Amino acid sequence: MNLSQVIVQPAPRPGSSFHQALRILPAPRRAAMFDIYAFCRAVDDIADGAAPPAEKRAALERWREDVHACADGAGPAHLANLARDIATFSLARPDFDAVIDGMLMDAQSEPICAPAAATLDLYCDRVASAVGRLSVRVFGMPDDDGILLAHHLGRALQLTNILRDIDEDAEIGRAYLPHELLVEAGIVAGDGGWKADAIAADPALPRACVRLAGQARAYFDEATNVMRRQRGGCVRAPRIMGAVYEALLARMLERGWTGPRGAVRIGSLERLGILLRHAVL
Repeated sequence: MNLSQVIVQPAPRPGSSFHQALRILPAPRRAAMFDIYAFCRAVDDIADGAAPPAEKRAALERWREDVHACADGAGPAHLANLARDIATFSLARPDFDAVIDGMLMDAQSEPICAPAAATLDLYCDRVASAVGRLSVRVFGMPDDDGILLAHHLGRALQLTNILRDIDEDAEIGRAYLPHELLVEAGIVAGDGGWKADAIAADPALPRACVRLAGQARAYFDEATNVMRRQRGGCVRAPRIMGAVYEALLARMLERGWTGPRGAVRIGSLERLGILLRHAVL
């Protein structure tokens, strides 16, 4: 069975930053964003699944074939909504390809561990900024500022995710912090190379995390500058999502990354305040 033929219609969790940001969109745009979310969720589940790497790669390539067919107006029936979205909002095939390529980076037999900074940036572009480039077309942003916003906000969100999920990623052998920052912080690879659990347990890790948080903060600032140039509803959803993640980053900076690291969350009341401030006020 073609794994891309599984019914893929998961909605974002109610109360999540994604769900809160999208609930304010007009119905057609909201539906398109849920379809994009479903695509991203499906390919991410493949990359993070338990299947052998070769099977993961084959499943992801089947998704590529099906999305290409949708873009050509000949997609399979179960992806009719996605095909409609591609046509309605002029969603670009290379952005879907980039998302799949990012998932292929996670689907390799050797997990990503202490990549070069350039590799991390490429990964962030594929798994986050490419999703942003699809999203800003649905939001109705002008092309130039839309691409800029996707570049900066996508990287800000992904770096924040990386900083939040250090221990969870280490459990499956992944460590996304670039080796340049690790070495600068005084962390060195062992005889067997970089190991995610050793990186997560190293007492010097907080120094590298603070540096990466600074990069995320700079991307948030650039994204804010782009959104300030826009008027109307086209930036309300990204403003909400960005504000939630900025609050998450600030909370992590307050907590620090010295182990043991407790979970950091944004409470429902704080999320509601963000929603009201950006969607209503």
